[in-house]
Amino acid sequence: MKIGIIVAMDKELKQLQEVFKNSEVLVQKCGIGKVNAALGAQRMINDFKPDCIISSGCAGGNGDDIDVQDIVVSSELCYHDVYCGKAIDDTTVYGQVQGLPARFKADPELLSKALSLQTSGIGLHQGLIVTGDWFVDSKEKMREIIGHFPEAKAVDMESCAIAQTCYINRVPFISFRVISDIPLRDTNASQYHDFWNTVAENSFQTTRTFVESLKG
Repeated sequence: MKIGIIVAMDKELKQLQEVFKNSEVLVQKCGIGKVNAALGAQRMINDFKPDCIISSGCAGGNGDDIDVQDIVVSSELCYHDVYCGKAIDDTTVYGQVQGLPARFKADPELLSKALSLQTSGIGLHQGLIVTGDWFVDSKEKMREIIGHFPEAKAVDMESCAIAQTCYINRVPFISFRVISDIPLRDTNASQYHDFWNTVAENSFQTTRTFVESLKG
């Protein structure tokens, strides 16, 4: 099984390349944001022809049950900063690109494999991941996003764009994100900086456990 993992940043790449050292899993960096993510996913599909793609890295978490270092697995994904309006099509909802699904569903087999890790004591949650071109470093911005998507478990800048690219190319996809901070409990992104300074090194091992379950 050819597995591709896409991350946004050098520090995420460094962590996961170490985790998958001497592995056939391909880990590539796309860069930050939706356009970079889509371009990176398309490039991986064209060049590597993976059987599935995983969006990995970190994300901001939401919910009383979510803590830093927990994992959020996408059951579905949408954009928090897309609105196509009602002038032409009054069935398109907030967060949906007109003509595409309102939410991109994770591949059922990948989701089932990911959820099987819940028995191993990992803080793992399934749910909606929302994506937009905004690093959420204030409670006000997070409240605005959650106002539209109260059920969202995580917010990032790439996953939905990769999901859209995989949907168009018919490549199975899932997002598997480590929670680096909880914006509604944070001040000036201090949790985010503490994550990289203190706990990031151990946080991506769960991604390896998930990938090994796909190969088993």
